[in-house]
Amino acid sequence: MRDQLEQQQSWIYLGFICLGLALGSGLPALSATLQQLLWPLLGLLLYVTFTQIPLLHIAQSMKDKRFMAALMVGNFIAIPAFLALLVVWLPLSPPVLAGVLLVLLVPCTDWFITFTHLGKGDTARAVAATPLLLLVQMIALPVYLWLFLGSEWFQLTLSTELLRAFAGLILTPLALAWLTEYAAQRHKAVERSVHKLGLLPVPLLALVVFIIAASQIKTVLGLSQVLVQVVFIFIGFLLFAALLGKGLGKLFKLPTTSARTLAFSFGTRNSFVMLPIALTLPSAWQAAVVVIVFQSLVELFGMVAFLRWVPSKLLPKP
Repeated sequence: MRDQLEQQQSWIYLGFICLGLALGSGLPALSATLQQLLWPLLGLLLYVTFTQIPLLHIAQSMKDKRFMAALMVGNFIAIPAFLALLVVWLPLSPPVLAGVLLVLLVPCTDWFITFTHLGKGDTARAVAATPLLLLVQMIALPVYLWLFLGSEWFQLTLSTELLRAFAGLILTPLALAWLTEYAAQRHKAVERSVHKLGLLPVPLLALVVFIIAASQIKTVLGLSQVLVQVVFIFIGFLLFAALLGKGLGKLFKLPTTSARTLAFSFGTRNSFVMLPIALTLPSAWQAAVVVIVFQSLVELFGMVAFLRWVPSKLLPKP
């Protein structure tokens, strides 16, 4: 069941986005009521997702030093440098640019494992790397936003609402997930429950994007031309990510399966972890939310293409 949900998740999210847009245009009062469920759903989504990350094994993730070095260089040096060059030429409004940067600067820590497995990468290394990726991006993101968007924007976002959202929707689920994993190591019943929680991320994220689409339909319609622009940015980013994975795989002399894992890590971004941050921005900046949701949809269809291209053409078996 979990495998089927993850394989069909692109179409599931697209269907729920279309349903949300239809509800938002036809019954705006109901969509406003549903919006009250957004924050609890996000908190639950992040909790169940974090329970699938081996948070207790950060030290073990450093065993393969060459792979981890390539992963860190790609995600936290090469990709930000690429975005820095790209930002200079982007004729985008500040809210849209903020959405692009928020979603592309930090690597995914959940479905990248699924796509690595389906794309014949090294799933074990992908699983081992996720807790360290999560830890590093939490530290690096404020620095990146200050460097890219300046101190004024950083002061704008450093609000009480943002700090409350970060503590309530990221740190609290993270701490609860760590405690859950700790208990799962000692009690089989908890371990079985954690395994069952793996069924929930796809349905929960579908509900989240449904509510966002319903509540943000006016912003979506106003951004139709901008979304046409950013779709090419996101597609170009996916191509760069795949080639970066191949290049760093050669540079660090990694096995083919490890290089494929790099490509899937670089191509997948942590969109739903960035949603709470974007949702705390002032109303004039809510375009960032739509851009983040839109990127996740483009990314998922891009990963479907990656599953065919990466193992057969880009990084075939030697």
